[in-house]
Amino acid sequence: VQDFGMEGLLDSCPYTIEDHLVDYVPVETPVPIGFWRSVGYSHNAFFIEGFVDELAHAAKVDPVDFRRAMLGSAPRYLAVLERAVAEGGWGKAPAGRFQGVALHEAFGSIVAEVAEISIDGGRPRVHRVTAAVDCGPVVNPGIVKTQIMGGVIYGLSAAMGEKITLEQGRVVTTNFQHYPLLRMVDAPEVDVHVID
Repeated sequence: VQDFGMEGLLDSCPYTIEDHLVDYVPVETPVPIGFWRSVGYSHNAFFIEGFVDELAHAAKVDPVDFRRAMLGSAPRYLAVLERAVAEGGWGKAPAGRFQGVALHEAFGSIVAEVAEISIDGGRPRVHRVTAAVDCGPVVNPGIVKTQIMGGVIYGLSAAMGEKITLEQGRVVTTNFQHYPLLRMVDAPEVDVHVID
């Protein structure tokens, strides 16, 4: 379990940071838990990239420029980031929309994404996600694109509403009518660019 808890924190973080500590404390829970779609990488990418955004904000530096400055010894990561921000129109969001960026590697594939969002009725709405991926030699680019698209939809679904509810020790969420998956009407446009 420790390996899964640390996936993506130690072995695939491309940023040059001289002094850092990565640790976690396992917590026993009476609710049995299992693995998620992409094991430790899914939540740990969120932790790293969210923290990098906080550091960029504290330094008053554009989040993309902040990442660029820490990728000096990781040219493949930098190429993926550059492709995503170029294709996603970083810094050129229409009025009333905002952008976010993330970069991570899992199982030898490097992915960067630019999300374009707005706030609608107090809730975030994702309009567009542009992804760039370097997964090495590609036999079928269509399969790579659908994998990334599926990951985007699953990730947004989890972030925007999926939950398992427990009452008096029992699971209330017994079927899909109680499990709010992302609907097509709420799904963003997803552009995927495979780097050869």
